[in-house]
Amino acid sequence: MNDTPLRVIPLGGLGDIGRNMMALEYANDIVVIDAGVMFPKEGMLGIDFVIPDISYLVENVDRVKAILITHGHEDHIGALPYVLQELDVPVYASRLTHGLITVKLRERKLLADSRLNVIEPHEPFSIGKFKIEFFRVCHSIPDAMGVAIRTPLGTVIHTGDFKIDHTPVDGKSTDFTSLAQIVDEGALLLCSDSTYAEVEGYTPSEQLVGETLDRVIGDADGRVMVATFASLISRMQQVIDAAVKYDRKVAVVGRSMVNNVKMARNMGYLQMPDDVIISMAEARRLADHNVLILATGAQGEPTSALVRIASGDHQDVEIVEGDTVIISASPIPGNETLVSRTIDNLLRQGAKVLYSRIAMVHVHGHASREELKLMLGLVKPKFFVPIHGEFRHLTAHAAIAESTGVERENIFVLEDGDVLALWEERGEIVDDVPAGYVYVDGNRRWGTESTVLDERRRLSRDGVVILTVTMDRDSGELLKTPELASRGFVDVLEIDDIFEKASDVAQKALEKTARKDAKWGEVEIELRREVARYLHDETGIRPLILTQIELV
Repeated sequence: MNDTPLRVIPLGGLGDIGRNMMALEYANDIVVIDAGVMFPKEGMLGIDFVIPDISYLVENVDRVKAILITHGHEDHIGALPYVLQELDVPVYASRLTHGLITVKLRERKLLADSRLNVIEPHEPFSIGKFKIEFFRVCHSIPDAMGVAIRTPLGTVIHTGDFKIDHTPVDGKSTDFTSLAQIVDEGALLLCSDSTYAEVEGYTPSEQLVGETLDRVIGDADGRVMVATFASLISRMQQVIDAAVKYDRKVAVVGRSMVNNVKMARNMGYLQMPDDVIISMAEARRLADHNVLILATGAQGEPTSALVRIASGDHQDVEIVEGDTVIISASPIPGNETLVSRTIDNLLRQGAKVLYSRIAMVHVHGHASREELKLMLGLVKPKFFVPIHGEFRHLTAHAAIAESTGVERENIFVLEDGDVLALWEERGEIVDDVPAGYVYVDGNRRWGTESTVLDERRRLSRDGVVILTVTMDRDSGELLKTPELASRGFVDVLEIDDIFEKASDVAQKALEKTARKDAKWGEVEIELRREVARYLHDETGIRPLILTQIELV
C-alpha cells in the first residue's frame, strides 16, 4: 500500500473567476497548472489586476518542476511574467499559447531568461514522478487543452476551460476519443471547469456568433467597431472574415490586440489577405462604410482602447454618429458596472451598441450542465474537485457530480489554499497554505495585509483630513494650535467651524498624552483617535486622518 498522498493545492480560481492556478504535489515533485490574473473587482481602486499568492511555491522552489498551461487566456497566463521572476522553471504550452506567452514576456523583457516549451496533444512526457499528456478541448480560443497527469496513485484529469461544440470555428472539437483512452484504466481525480454549472442544457456554438457578426457588419452603413479579448483569436477571425466579405479594411487599436494579431497572423492562426490590416491614419482617409476597428476593452478596463474611445480620451479614434459598436464578450463577474458605464458613454456619443444581453454577439467558452455531465460520465473519477468558478458554481458542479454517481464523501469543494490529500481509497483536507490576493498596481505589488486599498477606499468614500502639529525641536513643546486641512471631506462652507473645534480636541489630546510622558507613536495614535471620534460624532463621516509634525 502506498502511504504517500497526492496533494492537491489550489492557489487561485476557486471562489473567483480568474487568477487560476493549481499545484499537484507528490513526494518531492510539484507541478503547477496555469498562472492567471483576475481583473479587479469593484472597490479595488487603482488596481490593474490581481495575481495568485505563490509564497508556498517560492518556499518550495526546489521541488517545483514545471508550469503546465492549458490555454492562452489572461486568467490562465497573465500572471506568468510575475511568477517566472520568482520561479525559474520550464513552462509547457500549446503552439498558440506559447505564442501569446512569448508576446507577454517580450513586452516585460523576460523572454530571454524563460524556458518555454511547445507541446502537442497526445505527446506524453515525464516530469519527476509525473507523466504528462495534454489532450485537445474546445474553448473560445484555438489550441486549448486539458491535461492528464499520471501519478503513482492514479490519473488526474484537469479539463482546463472547455465546452462541447460540434461546429467550432477552427474545426477542432473536444477530443473525447483520446480522453476515453487516457482514462480507460480509471481516473483517480477529475478537476473540471465549473463556470457555467448553473446553466441548463448545452452551450451554443461559436458559429452562431459568426452568423450574427456577419449580418451586423454587412448591414452597417457607417464604421463598425468590435471590442473583444486580445487573446480571442477565433473571434478575431470571424470579424476579419466578415470585414473581407463586405469590403472593409481593419484597423487594430490597443497594444495587446496589435501584438496578438501580428503574432497570430505570423503563426498562421489568423488568415486574411495581405492588405486587410491598415493603420488608423489610413482608416481616416477611407469612407466610413469601408472601415472596421478591432479594439481591446470588452471588459471596461479603465486604460483600454474602447473605454478611452467611449470617454472621448483616445488620441486616434472618436465616436461619430452612425458608428456601430459590438462588444463581443460577456462581463466577467465584478466588471458589470465598468462595462455598463462604457456602453452608456458610447450611446451618449451617438453610437449604436450591440452586446451579449441584446444580441448574439458572444457565446461563452464553457460547458453548461449537460456537457459537464458528459465529462463526468466519460471520466468516471473516484474523486472530484470542481474548479474555475465562484463558490456557488463549485457547489452546483458538486451536485452534478453526485447526480452522476460520484460518492458524496469523494467530492471536495475546496477554497484557495486548502491542501487536499488523496490516497487510493480516501481523501481529506489536511492543511492550508497562503493563497490570498496579490494586487498589482503599475510596478508595485501588495498582499492582502497591505493597508493601501483600505486607505484608498476611505479616501474615495470619506476623504482625508491632514492634522499638522508644530513643536519645538529641542523641548518638544507645542508652539501653536494644531492645524487641519482636508480634501473630499465636507463642503468648504462647513469646514471652518468644524476644524476650529477639532483643533481644540487635538490640543487637549496632546496635553493629555504629554502629561503621561508618552512616546510620539503613542501620542499620534491617541491624537488620531480623538480627532476621528469628534469628526464622526459631528458629521457621521470617518475620513482618513494623516498626521504630520513640523519641528521648528
